[in-house]
Amino acid sequence: MALATLEPLQTEREDPEVFDPPPKVITTPCDPWPRPYHLEDGLRKVHPYHFTYNTYCKQRWRGREILDIFATEFRDRPQEYYKDAIECGRVVINGQKVSSIHELVKNGDIISHTLHRHEPPVTAQPIGIVHEDNDMIVINKPAGVPVHPAGRYNYNSIVEIMRAERGHGWNPLPCNRLDRLTSGVMFVGKHAKAAEKLTNQIMARTVKKEYVARVIGDFPKGDVICDQPVMQISPKLGLNRARASGKDAKTIFKKLAYYPPAAATNGADPTRQDNRSVKERQRDSKMAWKAKEGYSIVRCLPLTGRTHQIRVHLQFLGHPISNDPIYCNQRVFGPSLAAGDALSDNDEDIISRLSKMGKSEVAEAMAYHDEMMEEYNKQKAEKMTGELCAVCDTPLYSDPGPQELGIYLHARRYACQDGNWDYQTPLPEWALPPPGVDGPADPTMETDPMALVDEVGELKLDMTKPIPNGTRECMEQPKPLWVMPG
Repeated sequence: MALATLEPLQTEREDPEVFDPPPKVITTPCDPWPRPYHLEDGLRKVHPYHFTYNTYCKQRWRGREILDIFATEFRDRPQEYYKDAIECGRVVINGQKVSSIHELVKNGDIISHTLHRHEPPVTAQPIGIVHEDNDMIVINKPAGVPVHPAGRYNYNSIVEIMRAERGHGWNPLPCNRLDRLTSGVMFVGKHAKAAEKLTNQIMARTVKKEYVARVIGDFPKGDVICDQPVMQISPKLGLNRARASGKDAKTIFKKLAYYPPAAATNGADPTRQDNRSVKERQRDSKMAWKAKEGYSIVRCLPLTGRTHQIRVHLQFLGHPISNDPIYCNQRVFGPSLAAGDALSDNDEDIISRLSKMGKSEVAEAMAYHDEMMEEYNKQKAEKMTGELCAVCDTPLYSDPGPQELGIYLHARRYACQDGNWDYQTPLPEWALPPPGVDGPADPTMETDPMALVDEVGELKLDMTKPIPNGTRECMEQPKPLWVMPG
């Protein structure tokens, strides 16, 4: 049988798909060890050092000019600095110098920014240890220290301070986050499995949290519930407000103590102790919050976890935290301090005024009825000095004053809903009775906001029905908008 020769089949061959290699990025020029800390005047300071930020293009940056992104998203340096940094190659995209300050940023781009980094000082107060085992460290976070490196802070953060104390290779894994200005209970996992377990508990809302705050005026009695939605107004400035179109939020408040002004506690008639000048009395008559004398210590139980939720809700209730540089700032919100305001459309004005705080003006809360804010501290508050760094020409800030290292908000207690664990700290010093005045030095059972949740059930709270063991205070109607003169 004859064999026939077959021609090989001709098939189309597709060229393999070629993927672009990942873009080159600049690496951090240095990782100093030991960390460049030094302690001075009760502050933990960091010697300036060179550093490179690398970040992927965020969704809101797509299609925008590189200079516009830096000028609007990053607050700590003027636009002229960023323009020069782009033109000189200190800001690059995908490792390459850009051709123009008008270069458009695309999805997938990596932006690198190399600079001589100046970190703000933080308190030198040590990180307290509430509990430690093989899996977890429960700490008492000092006020004024951010949890993670972010913005102007890197080594002056909880993560890096703990790493510096326990060794370069140790990797702390925070399970919950507190605002930089807030103090209190935090959980730091020693390994990923422990951190994931507790993080999942918190995300599943099976962990109850209690905060304590010090607010202006005599806070209402009983169980006060605020369920105003909270909306982020400015990511850049960290500003949030009570808005009907915001995210659902609910907080239970209960007063622990009220402390009237010093003159009243000494048995004197406050009206006869008025040593203000005529100009000061005229000024104070235009400030609604001036009628709220003294301060209250309030226990707070957030049932949701929105950013600045407690601070925003207390402002809405008309009793903001008395040294809150944002939500108790008359220069930003006007004489009413935005009490009961969930409808105004003045967000752009608020953002404009807030953006000036800490630059041309001193950032300060305006409601210090207990005379904790003195002229000395006002002069020491952090603001630009007018001087420039000899290495990089960065405008330099003065050291922060004591009133800027934190606010009167403390995460006092975290408890497992199943009762497996419960970690608490004592009341902070600012929540204790003033010298010579009677008041609770510890939380009392009758002022425990968790009792309301335990009795009614978190998911069964009905705002239309009376609350057992207390009454829900009726809120006033929103007050007329205050208009900035001129």
